[in-house]
Formats: sequence, structure tokens, C-alpha cells
Amino acid sequence: MGWWSSFDPAEVGADFARIAACGLDSVRIFLSWEDFQPTPTRVDGEMLARLVVVADLAAGLGLQLIPTLFTGHMSGVNWIPPWALGGSDGDPRFRVVSGGTVVGRGLRNWYSDPAIGDAQVLLAAEAAGALAGHEAVWAWDLGNENSNCVVPPNRSSARAWLVRLSSAVRSADETALVTVGLHMEDLEEDRRLGPRQASQVCDLLSMHGYPIYASWAHGARDELLVPFLARVTRWLGDGRDVLFSEFGLPTYRRGDPHEQRAGAEPLVDEEAAAVYTTAALEGLRRAGCLGALLWCYSDYAPALWENPPFDLAPHERTFGLWRIDGSPKPAVAAISAFVGAERCTRGHADAWIDIDRDEFLLDPNTQLPRLYRRYREQSRPL
Repeated sequence: MGWWSSFDPAEVGADFARIAACGLDSVRIFLSWEDFQPTPTRVDGEMLARLVVVADLAAGLGLQLIPTLFTGHMSGVNWIPPWALGGSDGDPRFRVVSGGTVVGRGLRNWYSDPAIGDAQVLLAAEAAGALAGHEAVWAWDLGNENSNCVVPPNRSSARAWLVRLSSAVRSADETALVTVGLHMEDLEEDRRLGPRQASQVCDLLSMHGYPIYASWAHGARDELLVPFLARVTRWLGDGRDVLFSEFGLPTYRRGDPHEQRAGAEPLVDEEAAAVYTTAALEGLRRAGCLGALLWCYSDYAPALWENPPFDLAPHERTFGLWRIDGSPKPAVAAISAFVGAERCTRGHADAWIDIDRDEFLLDPNTQLPRLYRRYREQSRPL
């Protein structure tokens, strides 16, 4: 969370080199909103310069980037600039951090507050302009699980926001692809900006999903959940291509003093997590996804564990593919085995879908688990 303010290009280069060396080709990065936009009318030029350095380092290693704007929500905390606070919105489940401190203030809703919307347009245009035409940029993400911060008051405001922000990006870089980081709760509930709204404006759909956060999943290592979510996302999104841009598991390693103890919920043994990763990746490939991204690159150092979100959410410490000492977990080898794998064609329609989209949206919290039961019944184990 602090890498932009304490920027070290050598560290970024070393991380990128490790990622590229195992065959991965893409990295999703997050623009800390407070760092990049200290006031609603100013984007920090030094941060934009650092963003260009990051893109140059990625390009030198053959990596492509998905920069994520307005972060915003990250790992169970909402990181919000002071000037975007003072409203009555926000999800009470998540602490708000602003200026390095947990604050008890509500958020201004950027779907309905013109000043916040104008500020977001400015950052989107300036960031996209800084990287216009850059060979390392694959797509722009308009936010990480935005509905965990604020929810649009209605669908028309959601679509208007998507149009404004995607237009700002495309006006600065006419070659840019645009997506928005949706997550499983955007399918479980009608939060007014879901796959259907995103498909009308974005070039591709993005979905995040974790069995540890789904009470209706079959355990922490339910490898069928993420391909199911990908298929539902495409169905609700008018058949638009899906990038599954977040999945993974928090892990422990037996005997490692830096890891949490075995059996601590919801941690999974590293070897078991690698088996899950292989099965989930194959399921996503068979689902016809454009690709998949693992959450996340590295575990967090113990020196950070007293800070949000790790102080109250210890499982967030160990989602990494690499340990804090730089050694790879078994999942890295599992991922490397997919290098060069061909994307599957979509094939026929999913026969387990027995309702139309409008009926689904009347009661998604009931329909999503019900459809998952049907999906599991009709899916052979991988």
C-alpha cells in the first residue's frame, strides 16, 4: 500500500524480473488514490513520473500492465483521500484510512457527487495521458471492487460514471482498453453496477472471486467456484469476454516462524494451495476466459503486520505467490505449467442456466447459490 510514496525502482525491477522469470506475462498494479491526487484539482506529477518508470521497467521484461485507478478498496480497507470524505456513504464492514490514520468518516459518493466525479475524470485523463501509447499498458481498470466503497444510487448513474471515466481514458489514449474490477458480491447482490452495465461501456469484463468468502462454496479449496463465477459474469454481461483478474488463497508453511500457525482459519497449506491453483486455472481456461491473475505477488513482511488491514485481518498477510524472503511457493510452479496454454473456445451455452437474466436480478442472493448447485451437479471434477 505504501510503494508509491516510498518508491524504489530497483525493488520494482527486481520484483518484475522474478515475475517474468517464471513465465507470467501480466501484472495488475494499483494507483494509491491519495498519493496520486492530493487535491481534487491536482494530480501529482512525481507520481505520474514514477508510473512511467514502472511501465518502462515492465516493458523491458516483456510484461504488460493493468493499472487500477481510484484505489480505493484494498484488502478489506477503504483508502480514501481526505477531500473525498465527509459524505454519508460507505460500507460499515470496512475501516477507512486517510492520511495514514483510521478515520470515522463517511465517503462522498462519486456516482452522484459532481465534484468527486470531476476529480476522478482528471486523474483518469492524466494517468492515461502519461502512459498513452506505452507498449506495457494492456488495459486500464476503473477501480478495485468499487462497490465496497460506495454504491451507485441507480443504474443510470452507474452507466453515466462508466461512460465519463472510460471516455476520459480513451480521449487521452485512443488505443486504451478499459475494464472495471467487479467482484463476487456484485453478483450476490444488485449493486447497480454489474456485468450488464460494464458490458455496455467496457472493452472486457473483470471478475474477482474467492471460495473463502463464499458461505455457499464447498470449502476454502473449492476449485469449481471461480470458473462458475466467470461463466455467470459472461452470461450477465451479454457474452462479453471475461478476465478473471483476482483469485487465490492465503497460505501457511509448516515450520516457518514467519507464517501463522497451521490450522488457523482460513489459511491453507502451501502444497494444497498449489493443487487448488492448478485446478482453478484449468477451470478458468475451459470457461473461455481471456486470462487469469493471481492475488497476489508477495506475502507481507512482519514489520507491516501491525498496520491496517493486517492487524485485524491476519489472513491478508500470506496471499502471496512468493514468501517474504523471495522464495517461491509451490503455486508458482503450478502457474508456470500453464505458460503457452491455449485459450479454449466458449463452446455451447451453459445448460445449467435455467432462468433469464432479469429473473436472476430479482433475487441474486438466492439465485447465485442455486445456480452453483446446478453447475456442480453438471460438472465433472477436474
